Amino acid sequence: MLRKINSLLLIAANSFLLTAQNADPSPEKISLLFLGDIMGHDEQIWSAENRETHIFNYDDVFQYIKNEISEADVTIANFEVTLAGPPYSGYPTFSSPAALAAACQNAGIDVFVTANNHAADRGKKGISGTIFRLDSLGIQHTGTFSDPAARDTLYPMIIEKNGFSLALLNYTYATNGITVAPPQIVNMLDKAMVTADIEKAKMKNPDAIILFLHWGTEYDTIPSKSQTEMADYFFNLGVDIIIGSHPHVLQKMEWTKSDADTKDRIMVYSLGNYVSNQRTIHRDGGAMVRIELVKKIDSLYVSDAGYYLTWVYTPIETYRKKFFILPCSIFENKSDFFSRPEDYQKMKLFIKNSRNLLYNQNTRINEFIFSGGKWMNLNTLGTKALFY
Repeated sequence: MLRKINSLLLIAANSFLLTAQNADPSPEKISLLFLGDIMGHDEQIWSAENRETHIFNYDDVFQYIKNEISEADVTIANFEVTLAGPPYSGYPTFSSPAALAAACQNAGIDVFVTANNHAADRGKKGISGTIFRLDSLGIQHTGTFSDPAARDTLYPMIIEKNGFSLALLNYTYATNGITVAPPQIVNMLDKAMVTADIEKAKMKNPDAIILFLHWGTEYDTIPSKSQTEMADYFFNLGVDIIIGSHPHVLQKMEWTKSDADTKDRIMVYSLGNYVSNQRTIHRDGGAMVRIELVKKIDSLYVSDAGYYLTWVYTPIETYRKKFFILPCSIFENKSDFFSRPEDYQKMKLFIKNSRNLLYNQNTRINEFIFSGGKWMNLNTLGTKALFY
C-alpha cells in the first residue's frame, strides 16, 4: 500500500513539473514615453535665470508633468538646442545653459536625440559642447558625434531595460544650411545611410528598432508625401517604431497591428512642441506618446499605445514670463488655476483643435484621460488601461 501511495505521489510530482515546464513564462513588459521638441528661446533662458546669482534653473518647467514623465520605464525626447556655453541665446542660433538638460533629467527624461536642424547652430563648439555636457551629466544621447570612431562605437544606441534590448536611431533632414565640419558628425536623413544603420542594428539582435526622425514641413499638420513614403520604406526594412519631430505642430499617429506578413508598427509623424516660446495656434503645445511593449518567448508586440496632450502655460510672475508644461486632461477643468482667463481659453482651443485632428486621423492610438485620480487610455473597443 505504501509503495502504491509513493508511486502516485511521484507521478503527481512529475506531472506538476512537466506542467510547470510547459507553461509560458510571465511576459516581460516595458513602457516607452516619447516627447517632442525641447526648445530654448530667449524668453525661456531669461525666465530660468536668477538675476542676483546668475544661476539658471529650469526645474519649475516640469513640476506639473513630472509624474507622467517619470512613470515610464524609458523616456526619450528631442533636445533641440545646443549646450555651447555662453553667450546664451535662442532663435536662430540656440545655445542654452546646461541647467536645461539637468532639469530634464531631474524630471525623468532618460535619453536625448540630438540630430535636428539646430544641432550645428554654434558650429563645432556647439556640437562638442552638447556632447561633453550631456556626458558630464550622465544623460544618454545619440544623433551627433565627435568623430567617426565615436559613431562606430556608440551607434546604433542600444537601450537595455527590463530584459529588453532596444536599438535607437536618430537623423535630421538638414542643419539649416550650416556645414558640419569633419570630423564631427550630425546624422543626416539619407536613405542609404539609414538603411545601412538598420542592418547594423539588426546584427545586434534587438527586440525592437526605433527611428526618431527630424523631418516634415514646419507648421503643417498633415504629413508630407515624402514622410509617408519614407516611413513605408523603413518599416519594410524591419523598423518597429518611428517617431517624428520638427514641424512644431501635431501630426497623426498610427498603430498597425500585426498580421501574417507584418509585425506591430507604431508611426507618430510629429509630436509637436514640448516646451518652447512659440505661442501661436497649434504651436503652443504637443503630445507625449506612451507605448507599452510585451515580450513573450520569441514574440514581441505592442500591448498599449496612447498619448497625453500637453500645453505650455506662460503666466507672468514677479515681472517675468514663466514656463510650465501642463498635462491638458488634468487642467482642462481647472479654470481657477490660470491667472488670466485668456490663458485658459488658449489652452482649451489647443485641446479642441488637437482632439479634432487626432481623433479624426489617428489609427488605434487614443488619448490618455485623467479621471477619478487615474490616467485611462480609452482604447479601441472601449477598453480601459489603468497604469497608476
